[in-house]
Amino acid sequence: MNHDNIPANATVRRWQLAETLRRLREETGLTHDHVIAKLKATGQGKWSRPKLSRIENQEQGVRTKEVEQLLDIYKVSDQAVRGWLVELAGTANERGWIVDVRKNLPAYFHVFLHWEAALVERREFETLLVPGLLQTPQYARALISGIHPDLSEDEVGRRVSARTTRQQILIRSDPARLHVILDEGLLERPVGTPLVMRNQLRRLMEATEAPNITIQVLPKAAGASAALEGPFSVLTLPDPMPDVGYSEGPSRAVYVEERDEVRELTLRFGSLLQQSLSQADSVRRIAEAATSFERS
Repeated sequence: MNHDNIPANATVRRWQLAETLRRLREETGLTHDHVIAKLKATGQGKWSRPKLSRIENQEQGVRTKEVEQLLDIYKVSDQAVRGWLVELAGTANERGWIVDVRKNLPAYFHVFLHWEAALVERREFETLLVPGLLQTPQYARALISGIHPDLSEDEVGRRVSARTTRQQILIRSDPARLHVILDEGLLERPVGTPLVMRNQLRRLMEATEAPNITIQVLPKAAGASAALEGPFSVLTLPDPMPDVGYSEGPSRAVYVEERDEVRELTLRFGSLLQQSLSQADSVRRIAEAATSFERS
């Protein structure tokens, strides 16, 4: 269990705490009724079966003292695990930079924003657009203005600022890993002026110098492939959270949590990976595309 770093947002902290407490109870072979009987026998606080169930389902918070009581019942002696869970309980309601960012983003995107802030890794396939985590401010501005021509300049500016702020997950002390596969066609699709595109493509080239970022290009020669099913992501979140699939549509977000469906997305990414250029060849292809915009 990896718990060296506390996630950046309360949603994920609550999820980790509740899921870990549930797993610890199940590993000891105790039912809810068994746990409550043991707690009542020791006269520890006001416990009931519904309360314990609500805690495990994230429907109710749990105090640090209560976490310690449960860990005693579950015979958890590892001080690192105990310290981690007590810290999660103590910080489950803290608010960070994400609160300021979300107010400048569409409501349907808010859930994803919480996942993204705690990402361990994101595997992403894109067909039309440079991924948001790699966009330059100028590219983001041209893109948002083009998709939403009715937005005011101030609103566009706020959304651009929110998008660039999200990119900090790639440069924090424990940066998320990002593995992106780009359809070759998007390298040639102009968004904004030739200068904007040239700088954006150079930004992609520079990003590959970071050890936590991998960018590969799926060539058009791949023909009919899993790429035709559209863009998607597989999100790896902190233990004990399972991987989650994600995709976006017009004014909506789709979350895939069924294990078999997430596995299908993971296999699809692996299939596209086999058909993609190596990172070195991908960088050369991106450089060629950048040069073409110099002649525009």
